[in-house]
Amino acid sequence: MSLFRNVVLAAALTGLVVGLVLTAIQSFSTVPLILEAETYEVAEQHAAAGAPAHEHEEESWAPADGFPRFAFTLLANVVTAIGYALILIVAAELAGGIGGWRQGLLWGLAGFIVFTVAPGLGLPPELPGMPAGPLDARQLWWLATAAATAGGLALLFLRRNLPLAVAGLVLIVLPHLVGAPKPDSFATDVPEGLHHDFVVAVVVSSLVFWALLGGVAGHLRSRSAGTA
Repeated sequence: MSLFRNVVLAAALTGLVVGLVLTAIQSFSTVPLILEAETYEVAEQHAAAGAPAHEHEEESWAPADGFPRFAFTLLANVVTAIGYALILIVAAELAGGIGGWRQGLLWGLAGFIVFTVAPGLGLPPELPGMPAGPLDARQLWWLATAAATAGGLALLFLRRNLPLAVAGLVLIVLPHLVGAPKPDSFATDVPEGLHHDFVVAVVVSSLVFWALLGGVAGHLRSRSAGTA
């Protein structure tokens, strides 16, 4: 029971810290790019409907710009960070535990590869107004790619065995051989340069997120384990 409590507490504290930092980074990196892309999305929707740009149509609910949007983003980031921290700590415990922030940093970089790099090769970050394949198919491919990459890395680095290492490489490559779902058309009003800047901002902020997540989780978990 003590182990469970310590793991959950470390994940909660890590998620709170990392979620706050990520929200601060996004406020001047990805958020301005999303807001700019939304102007193209709205213009495209009005053009498709044949309505003047100044007319407003009924839209699905979304938080208002300013503090409400910031607050919902912060809440989502903290909850997401807590969930990922819990996954990271539990995985590390199953592999023998985290011996400090340095090992935590390595686990965080592994998380970056599993949840950002590998899925992003087939499904790069998208801005509002950009074409995309079917949502269900994209979600399934993303989950399968993350799971295959995690399994492949485990076989490569946690099992010192050549056949298992080969199997790990096959697992990592397999989702990309199958290919991610693609949209019927790639036509969009969103400028290519804007999308490029967004992809760079997402990857960099995600790298900071995972490095900080692993480092903080490793530090807190090693302290709680030492205390116990």
